[in-house]
Amino acid sequence: MRRDLSDVTVLDFCWIGAGSLVTQMLALHGARVIKIESHRRPDNLRLSPPSRPGVVNVDSSGYFASRNANKKSFALNMNDERSGPIIRDLLDNCSVVTSNFRPGVMERWGLDYNSLKVARPDLIYLSMPMQGEEGPFREYVGFGSTIAALSGLVAPSGLPGRRPVGTGTNYPDHVPNPGHALVALLAAIYYRRRTGRGGRIELSQLESTVNVMGPSLLTYSLTGDEPVTMGNRSQERCPQGVFRCQGPDEWLAISVGNDEQWRRTASVLGLSEHFGLERFATFASRKLCEDEVESLIEGVTKERDARELMLQLQREGVPASVVNTAADVFGDEVILERGYWRSLPHGVLGDFRSGGAPFVMAGSDTGPTTSAPLLGEHTHEIWTQLLKKSEEQYELLQAEGVLW
Repeated sequence: MRRDLSDVTVLDFCWIGAGSLVTQMLALHGARVIKIESHRRPDNLRLSPPSRPGVVNVDSSGYFASRNANKKSFALNMNDERSGPIIRDLLDNCSVVTSNFRPGVMERWGLDYNSLKVARPDLIYLSMPMQGEEGPFREYVGFGSTIAALSGLVAPSGLPGRRPVGTGTNYPDHVPNPGHALVALLAAIYYRRRTGRGGRIELSQLESTVNVMGPSLLTYSLTGDEPVTMGNRSQERCPQGVFRCQGPDEWLAISVGNDEQWRRTASVLGLSEHFGLERFATFASRKLCEDEVESLIEGVTKERDARELMLQLQREGVPASVVNTAADVFGDEVILERGYWRSLPHGVLGDFRSGGAPFVMAGSDTGPTTSAPLLGEHTHEIWTQLLKKSEEQYELLQAEGVLW
């Protein structure tokens, strides 16, 4: 099967979450991604849990493994002046450079876009600073949790009258920032294929996350009202929530979008006679007694099997889903049948189950073929095979701490 980006080679300076996910998507679609790393200062994600019980080192992080499949690791001491010519040689073999360092780091190494474009006008260059290349906070370092807070994403999340709780994960690292960066990179790759010209992409991770805050920001801009925490409820749907079902920790999400769906929900739950009352008949009237509505629903659902009830509601056209756990997702028959999960050997983690790309092209293979690399695993291979350098040079630079 073809891999649509097999003509693309990426020199990847990204680390942590968002940038690493961008380049993994490129790698899953066939790009050769060379991740520049350092033993002196390893990617923080390499030191992040979870790990196999009893195994904790720079190669044992499952988090890192989930973001770096199909890549090659080239370990280089960037603070040694001899790294400059090595990077220039690598650049001769690459068409894309990616970085999510704070502004100034790539410039200090002479690897900013303005320095590189003179010799390489066809180069595509992606930078992902937290708050942009310019501005009063350009040098601030940020992570998904802080970006979520700054963007306004955290404020309306949680239960009424309680403190904000955020999204439960570093949402900016997983969705908007890598998603927007990937779209921009694919557009730039398409443009270069047509014109032969490259270009620079700057993605402010804060602005990228603000971009997904539509409803909250629109509410404030139109009314001057700050959005309030609503838990699982919605201003447009009622009832909408997560309801306890039969079993120690089984839950069902139900979201009723109109009065017809409401009548069907009441029928499936055996509550038609009760919910046929006028005060439950319309969206507006249900919103006035939402606590009571939810209590009556859970009085039924807690005695019912979550999956069976989900299927009954879905057959009636009512949006409903069981609340899956991690174990449920790994065992989901639809995901398994589609071949999303692939078990690949990893030098430290053993067999590691990696996920495929979130989008596929017809007739192409987008699944991972290799696990995330060990730190410096491919330094010798890239040095001798891609750069065509000698074994003697490699051994000398390795002994002197330039290569690992």
